[in-house]
Amino acid sequence: MTATVLKPGLLTSLQDGGRRGYAALGVGRAGVMDGPAWRLANALVGNVGDEAVLEFTLTGPTLRFSQPAVIALTGAHVDARADAHALPGWTRCVLPAGSVLQLGGMRRGCRGYLAVHGGFSASAVLGSRSTDMHARIGPLDGRMLRTGDVLAIGEQKARASQRTTHTPHVLSWGLDPRPWFDDVASPLALLRGHHYAQLDEASQRVLFDASFAVSKDSNRTASRLDGHRLSLRQPVELISEATLPGTMQLPPSGQPIVLQAEAPVTGGYPRIGQLAAVDLPRLAQRRPGDAVCFRETTLDESLQRLARRQERLQRLLYRIEERLESA
Repeated sequence: MTATVLKPGLLTSLQDGGRRGYAALGVGRAGVMDGPAWRLANALVGNVGDEAVLEFTLTGPTLRFSQPAVIALTGAHVDARADAHALPGWTRCVLPAGSVLQLGGMRRGCRGYLAVHGGFSASAVLGSRSTDMHARIGPLDGRMLRTGDVLAIGEQKARASQRTTHTPHVLSWGLDPRPWFDDVASPLALLRGHHYAQLDEASQRVLFDASFAVSKDSNRTASRLDGHRLSLRQPVELISEATLPGTMQLPPSGQPIVLQAEAPVTGGYPRIGQLAAVDLPRLAQRRPGDAVCFRETTLDESLQRLARRQERLQRLLYRIEERLESA
């Protein structure tokens, strides 16, 4: 079974949980930018592993499926149609053979996820099917999708709905996206970074009291923040040090940047903050021009919030599996 790319959308790429464990070789993680949305999309189509999905930004792709396909859309709210039928997000949809799936613009949010039962199949590179477009590593020679690409889909289990449907069929239930999709511009939790003390007093206050805006120059490597310019007490000379997704750096322009999924493993700018991992998906869903503000947090609080979210997610994944088996 295959899906042919009729239109690639914007920054559409194959992604899974990421390429971990190779930072010592200079290889970053890549992977999805909204982990809960990725896992829930896979769960809704009955995938139980680390299957690859399509991640797209602001505008989705158009695909033609050669065979019946079971799909789910999560993440940002995207206009979706299969032939003449509108499709909802956050549930499972069964498409007949030959269906053309059109994903348009997003009404809210920045990044959407398309999962298909069986997963998008591609050869793993260093244990992952994630595309690192910055380093050109992964499927399709590490590039985004292009018109004419043909994506293989993994083996699917036979389902009665696939054998009989001639029009798109939508599951009678779906997920409430609100606990998993942040469309409220509430503050994001930020820890002080190693070089926070190097900021002058005014910049320290601005970092936690003022509002920034996501720059149009943001991408999967970093979210650049426009607005207030931050300053150091005095120029500092640094050697490159370890960085992670969520590390906030201050380049000479004074406009902070927050590293994202395709973050390099080292950086030479002052590290003035570290975004709590639990809030990384929230930042990933902010569109260019959206407001971003921060509140100070601690490592303990950040770990507790992350653990609570993981527990809720695991319970929901188990519940989805139960309901699909009983359907």
